[in-house]
Amino acid sequence: MNCSIAQTLEVIGDWWTPLVLRDALMGVRRFEQFQGRLGIARNVLAQRLETLVEHGLMEQVPYQNRPLRHEYVLTDKGRDLWPALQMLRQWGDRWAAPNGAPVEAVHESCGHVLDAHLACGACGERVYGRDLTLRHGPGWSEGDAVIVPAAQGA
Repeated sequence: MNCSIAQTLEVIGDWWTPLVLRDALMGVRRFEQFQGRLGIARNVLAQRLETLVEHGLMEQVPYQNRPLRHEYVLTDKGRDLWPALQMLRQWGDRWAAPNGAPVEAVHESCGHVLDAHLACGACGERVYGRDLTLRHGPGWSEGDAVIVPAAQGA
């Protein structure tokens, strides 16, 4: 399917992968650390890390020679998912956490809780779905899904 969301979900769209990425963004690098924090089966974690490495979101870096052991380090491609994970966290805080946010992301320089939102890259204005017009991009081809006006979809 020629859809960026669908293609992204092919890589990160299972239960565990976003949690592995979340922990990596918090500084976790070693297999045993991921496994211990997440309580994930070792074979499942190995598969998820392998997929992240294959798709260039993480890279293996040796930290011990005998026996050979690797750390899993985020690449720029992997770090670029940080805003998406913050938006998911914020959505979960609002709609899936009846007792309130289990974790708050606090901006160190001002001390306020992060309000993740989308903003126009040119003017900086906060943007909502109703403010957008969708158009075919350079990767669109005949036979791809028809664009629905934003007012109908958001």
